Amino acid sequence: MAPVDRTDWQLETSKFECRLSQPIPNFGTATFTHQAGESLSFLLNSSQASLLGDKTLLVEEAPPWRPGASPRQLATLDNGDSGGVLRLDERLARDVLVALYSGNQPAFTNAAWFGGQEPVKVAISAANFQMAYDGYRGCVADLLPVNYRQIARSALLFPSSQWRLSDAAKRRLDLVALYVNTDPTITSIFVDGHSDNQGRRLANRDLSRQRAEAVTRYLADIGVDEEMITTRYHGERYPVASNTTQDDRARNRRVTVRLERD
Repeated sequence: MAPVDRTDWQLETSKFECRLSQPIPNFGTATFTHQAGESLSFLLNSSQASLLGDKTLLVEEAPPWRPGASPRQLATLDNGDSGGVLRLDERLARDVLVALYSGNQPAFTNAAWFGGQEPVKVAISAANFQMAYDGYRGCVADLLPVNYRQIARSALLFPSSQWRLSDAAKRRLDLVALYVNTDPTITSIFVDGHSDNQGRRLANRDLSRQRAEAVTRYLADIGVDEEMITTRYHGERYPVASNTTQDDRARNRRVTVRLERD
């Protein structure tokens, strides 16, 4: 564990990710990560992670300057083939955050170091945590609601013979515009209109054009640079479902929005 006078909480912030980490001397790094659109995660990263063995006890302990307080077991972790990284799910990651905010130190303990008889403990120091956490919390509050993986591909569905955007489609496009206008690595947006196979082929092609143009127009109206957008329409070509049932045809009546980045 880092000594109190050498505990260093490092904060990295952006609209896309918040990272709060502490180097642990002679071991590795403990890191809280919160990506846009995702839940909190925690990683204990080290080339020596194998010294924690297959089973590791996660305990919340009082710091050395508060002797006498009983430790509280948080979980028994099954490390398996961790590959140098011990991961906690969102619930346990939050338990670790709460422990640190309370001034306690989460500790990962194992009774056998490298399969021998020597016990080992890796602890995270709570020194200086609250100040660093205030900045981290502010970063999380300012994250985008979605990340690139979640927004890079969107499919907007339409009722039969209709081209006007639903409220749900507009909400999705609002997210697309928010992300595009925040991420400078986005270079292109491809808008592709489609229809089912009901009706005449030329009419379906025209309907797919109206759908695609409605999407492009909405994106431009809410601030997306229209020069980034390539608008295409395909009629009943390229179905994603068989067109043999009502549900399948509903999936084919769509406009897809695809983001590309550097």
